[in-house]
Amino acid sequence: MEEPEFATEPRRLARALLVAVAIFGFGALAIWGFIEGREELAREAERERPVKAPQRISLEGGEPVITLDAAAQEQSGLRTVALQQTEYHEQLRAYATVLDLQPLVDLDNSYAVAKAQLKGAQAKLDASSAEFEREEALFKTRTSIVTPDKLQAAEAAFHVDEAALASAEAQLRTVEETAEQSWGPVLGRQLGEDNQEFARLVRRQDYLVQVTLPPGVLVNTPPPTATIQLENGQRKEIHFISPAAKTNVSIQGVSFLYTVPASNDLLPGMNVLAFLPVESTVDGVVVPLAAMVWWQGRAWVYVRTGPSTFARRAIETDYPLPEDGYLDRSLTSDTEVVVQGAQMLLSEEFRAQIQVGEEG
Repeated sequence: MEEPEFATEPRRLARALLVAVAIFGFGALAIWGFIEGREELAREAERERPVKAPQRISLEGGEPVITLDAAAQEQSGLRTVALQQTEYHEQLRAYATVLDLQPLVDLDNSYAVAKAQLKGAQAKLDASSAEFEREEALFKTRTSIVTPDKLQAAEAAFHVDEAALASAEAQLRTVEETAEQSWGPVLGRQLGEDNQEFARLVRRQDYLVQVTLPPGVLVNTPPPTATIQLENGQRKEIHFISPAAKTNVSIQGVSFLYTVPASNDLLPGMNVLAFLPVESTVDGVVVPLAAMVWWQGRAWVYVRTGPSTFARRAIETDYPLPEDGYLDRSLTSDTEVVVQGAQMLLSEEFRAQIQVGEEG
């Protein structure tokens, strides 16, 4: 028996209502999940965002100034010293090359061989000369058994030994002249002599340094001592020997020879800077090496501008000091510079610039 149509209608409405409620619930759940997911992603991004360090860099008068309070200075080990006034004996900058001494050693050996050959030739000549004179004297008495042939043989031997001596003397002169033309009059005349200075060169206990002045620069009297500066900034004292017999072909200036004690950080063939003291003086302050940092090919120091502020200043490097550091004419005495922590300040300054660039 079929149900009346009016009896099934409420059930259809109920089912439709249930379906509508279910669809609405699933939609609301999806929307809530989407919103919650976005909020979680935002919270995760916030957690992963790098923590910014307190901004320590500011601009004063267009230049960066680093601010560090007393606690930060103590924690970083930052230390400053006051610059001291000094009088600098001006130095002439020149170019120096550590010479290879093997050619000098070879000449010394050649001189020893030539000297020995000369002595041998002289001994043979002395013997043949005495023999010839004896034979000639006996022949003139006409009472000896010396024949003309024997006299001629003695004379020929004498002349052969005479020629050998002349050849040995010429060979020795050639070695001496070559030494003077290559190494100057002082070293050239020390060949074969019992000279301690020359012996140290031959034994490689000292090196020979050729110092060449810039083109057009002249020095009336070369200083007895000067300094050379290695690539690592280390300086060594050098001692004058003589004017050089030839110049450095790549520089074409007046050259001098100096000696320097041999060391592992100085090898033949090295090119280094040389500094020759002159009579004029320059006034300035002593900037220690510990205060200097290098950036873009220039030397800088950090100057204390206040109890907790520091600024970077460029300094001169035209006047290297023999003890330590450089003389600078732009800073004044009693200016405080950072001697411990300067590199840290440079890093801090450029780290701040990178942060500003990233934010921009």
